[in-house]
Amino acid sequence: MSRETTFDAVVVGAGAGGAAAAWRLTEHGLRVLLLDAGPSFDAATDYRLDRPDWELSRFPLKPGSRGRYSFGEMQTLDPRDDGLRSWNAVAGRLNRGERRGISGPGYHHVRGIGGSTLHFTGEAHRMNPHSMRLRSDHGVGADWPLTYAQLEPFYVVAENLIGVAGPADPGDRWRSAAYPLPPHPISHAARCLGRGAEALGWHWQASPRSALSLPYDGRPPCNYCGGCNRGCPRGDKGSADVTFIAKARASGRCEIRPLCTVVALIVEGGRQVRALDYLDARGQRVRVATPQLILAGGAIETPRLLLIHNAANPAAAIAADAGQIGRNLLESSSWTTVGLASEPLASFGGLPAASICWDFNRPDAVPGIVGGYKLSDAIHETDMVGPVAYAQRALPGWGAAHKARVRESVGRAVAVSATGEFLPNTGSFVDLDPARTDAHGLPLARIHSFNDAATIQRLAAMARSCRDLMKAAGVQTLVEEYGSYDFYSAAHVFGTCRMGTDPATSVVDPNLRIHGWDNVQICDASVFPSSGGGEAPSLTIQALAIRAVDQVVTGRAS
Repeated sequence: MSRETTFDAVVVGAGAGGAAAAWRLTEHGLRVLLLDAGPSFDAATDYRLDRPDWELSRFPLKPGSRGRYSFGEMQTLDPRDDGLRSWNAVAGRLNRGERRGISGPGYHHVRGIGGSTLHFTGEAHRMNPHSMRLRSDHGVGADWPLTYAQLEPFYVVAENLIGVAGPADPGDRWRSAAYPLPPHPISHAARCLGRGAEALGWHWQASPRSALSLPYDGRPPCNYCGGCNRGCPRGDKGSADVTFIAKARASGRCEIRPLCTVVALIVEGGRQVRALDYLDARGQRVRVATPQLILAGGAIETPRLLLIHNAANPAAAIAADAGQIGRNLLESSSWTTVGLASEPLASFGGLPAASICWDFNRPDAVPGIVGGYKLSDAIHETDMVGPVAYAQRALPGWGAAHKARVRESVGRAVAVSATGEFLPNTGSFVDLDPARTDAHGLPLARIHSFNDAATIQRLAAMARSCRDLMKAAGVQTLVEEYGSYDFYSAAHVFGTCRMGTDPATSVVDPNLRIHGWDNVQICDASVFPSSGGGEAPSLTIQALAIRAVDQVVTGRAS
């Protein structure tokens, strides 16, 4: 086994949080090693938007780019909630069983240099300040141990590095500086939904986006191809590889190593992680000293690594006393309604999720329900953009007449998605699978997810809003609906190492240091005390990481 001692800090995970932390460390002059279990992606060769078969594949899989997980038994579905079952016009009911199912991989993520920002839509949302005080104001969940005002300056730093394009009106999310770029134009399909929102008395506006509306920092503006989720070949989408990681690499102080899997944390006397062991791309075991260690593997892999360490090293367990690691798993509740408009909208073009309604975003926005949600146009996220999707999901039939209907209908699809709060419950957590292991013999993370009564009530409200909006927009023909009631399908997961001031109920402190472990921080969505009312989390992860690094290096954050 080789040994290395040449870095001031080691960051595990090259997604939103790890990339932002690595960059900020280099800004302070530190030498950084950035490790990720996944590969590097080459936008010019790996992404497939220029190929004739582009519609048949989404984000490309490469060796090592998706982790393995298992799932606990999902809950039984109640016939009284059949109105929340997923369906489409071709297949009928999509989950024909009596239990909640797993859609695709279940946990949608990317391992690699850039992490899940490589395939994310690119919404750049700040948390609603009202969502950060759920326990104090509503008696549920947990409060954030820092205020929006403490985090706000670091949002500005992240937005300016990425080149976020956003509207002039910030709503609840007050700003100390304007967005660096003007908002994107709203597509024809999104404007159709906007007319419906106006008829209902709802506000509909441009959504803040990590995609360039003008040339910025050597990167070109968006060309509105709509392919964000398939990987951006131009570099206009603000994924971590072309923003934070590119800046860290350019500093000359950050070494980036893909295909490196951390297999052990080394604790030798005291409450510090002195080193870690990883397997490199050739399968060789390497030990590297960790004067400062930042874990940023996400809300599934970060608790898994800590739980594996604690199981193997009970005398040197990390943050194990209160049993909080892996608890409080949160996911984004979701609902999507898709319909066909009566007129052509060229809905395959434009920027995904370019428009948004925040009216239901506050945690008290819906009477009788704690926890808000947001609405946005979603035709690209539903993948209803090409003729294959129309033929397989929206338009039943076969033969020449069916082909003619498909040809006439492409570009008429309209979709609205609701994404909402998920409050912690005892049935949602991450532990170690007692039987299944990865290629290195280490236990897989096992995901347990449970929709409690409050979650189902919120999902019902989200579905009503989506249907009401489509009807008000004049979209009478619905062809598909799906959501997180009868399927586990999560891209945003949070909470499994949440932050707080009390070690009995949290894993990290307000500066993201593991309680009692001065040289270990966690910089990913696992630290979120609440999921928010539908906000995309990447920008908040990055702002938290930047702030946490400043605290460790300079002591100026609090």
